[in-house]
This record gives sequence, structure tokens and C-alpha cells, in this order.
Amino acid sequence: MHPQADITERLGAILREEGDLEDRLQAAIAEIARQFDARTCTFHRTTAEDPLLELVAQVGLPPNIAEIAGHIPFGKGMAGVCAQRREPVTMCNLQTDDSGIAKPAARDTRVEGAVVVPLLAEDRVVATLGIGKGEEYDYSEDEILSLQRCASVLMTALP
Repeated sequence: MHPQADITERLGAILREEGDLEDRLQAAIAEIARQFDARTCTFHRTTAEDPLLELVAQVGLPPNIAEIAGHIPFGKGMAGVCAQRREPVTMCNLQTDDSGIAKPAARDTRVEGAVVVPLLAEDRVVATLGIGKGEEYDYSEDEILSLQRCASVLMTALP
């Protein structure tokens, strides 16, 4: 992560700009990816009626993966497992993972080091934020906490 000014302040400024909410969320996701030198970044929120994650914004996913990531059941894939466990899920190398957490199609992202963090409100998961790098990577506790703060800022923009 770049040692620059606090990313949450930059995200807040992006989200307060004029214009379409979808465009502002895309810009915020792109900023997160840039700050973490990530190839991909995804932001999901939970749906009220089902234990599903709904893709709100993403950068870097191939179209076929973006379609699959549109609605993720709790317990499926990294984001779904993160939501189910209510804790961060990390992989040093998604390409060689044999835990069964990452789905085979996830290899199409060309991501290796990946992390997904949950955002909890009133003791339930309301969102997940994930990033993936193009090389093997072990995320630090500080990076994970920073991502959780980013998810919290992103949620403030949603109706």
C-alpha cells in the first residue's frame, strides 16, 4: 500500500463529489485498487431477503467472472466464505489454492494474493470488500484493517 494520505479521506471526497452514484463508487473502487497495487477490487453488499452478496462495483474482473460475481451465496467463493464466517479470508496465491474456498473460475482473474474483508453492522454482515494482486502476497493486519475502514466508507454512500 502506498504511504500516502489516509485513503478513507480520499474515498470520502470521491463519494461526496457531484454526479452519478455508480460512477463515484467505481472511482472509489479504482482508488482502492490503486492504493493497494491491486489488479482487482470488488465491493458487494448483502441483500435483505436472501443470504446473498450483490456486486455493487468492481474493477479488473474479466466479464465472465463479473457476471458470476453479480450474486454470490454466503459460503461460496472467497466473498461468500468471508460473509459466512464474518471474518477476513486471505490467500497468498489463489492460483495454487487447494482449500476449496476459491472457485475454479476465479483463476481466470489472474490474481494470486487475495483478501476479502467483511463489514459488520448490528452483528450481521452488510458488505464485503475484496482485492487481488497479480503476485503472491500475504496481507498484513494493518492492510486488512484499512480495507475494513474502506468498506465502511463505501457503505455510507449507499441508499
